[in-house]
This record gives sequence, structure tokens and C-alpha cells, in this order.
Amino acid sequence: MPAWLIWLIAAGALAAAEAASLTFVLAMFAGGALAGAITAALGGPTLLQVIVAIVSTLALLGLVRPVATRHLRIGTGARTGTDALVGKEAIVLSEVDVHNGRVRLNGGEWSARSFDRAQVLPAGTVVRVMEISGATAVVWQEPPF
Repeated sequence: MPAWLIWLIAAGALAAAEAASLTFVLAMFAGGALAGAITAALGGPTLLQVIVAIVSTLALLGLVRPVATRHLRIGTGARTGTDALVGKEAIVLSEVDVHNGRVRLNGGEWSARSFDRAQVLPAGTVVRVMEISGATAVVWQEPPF
């Protein structure tokens, strides 16, 4: 069996194993094995094949893997869904008290209740969304400075 084929089989096995681990370590080893296969196909001696495979693997581990893992990291800090509405301003459409009311938030009409039990917010008041509870915006009027 030619050496390049052995390297190619090793690269394929490492790439398949990477699919199970998802750490990008075995993929870098697969890249090194692929470099060894190319060296073997070009007629390089066995020692050169091994050196090329090792150097390629180390280069991939040091240069490519950090970039790949950074791009796939979850939790970029972007808030989505109702979490993205917390902290936004809203306009009171109908009086908001501790039990009910309506606000215009992010272009839509939301049911609302006041965050502070003592606050009664008249229509037209600009409020800040403190949290979203189910389908209800819990709002608070910030004191004027």
C-alpha cells in the first residue's frame, strides 16, 4: 500500500473522529496527516513526511484552531427575544398600575404593569422596561434628574 494512501486514510479517520469530539484538535491532526499524504505523493522520504505532518499539525493547532473556536463560541453577549427588550424605552398607551395597562414597545402594543407598586403611570409617559414577565412588560418611570 503506498504511503500517501496510508496518510490519507489516517487523515480521514481523524476527521471522522473530530465529528464526534468537536474540539478542533483532531481536525488539525487530520490536516497534518493530509500534508504528510501530499509529501508522500510528491515522492518525499518517510522522515520528511513525518516532519511535514508534525510541523503542519503544530501550525494548524497554533494558528487555525484558536480562530475556529473563537468563531464557534456560544454566548457572544448578544441578547435576543424578550431579553433584548429589557432596558428599552416604551410609551404608556393606557394607564399602567401594579395590575394592568398598555405600552408601545419596540413597535408593538404590550400589556404592562408597573415595577413599583406605588407608581401609576398616565398615558404618554415614557417608561423603561425592567423585565418581561410572560407577555407583560414590567415598566418603571425613571425619576427626572
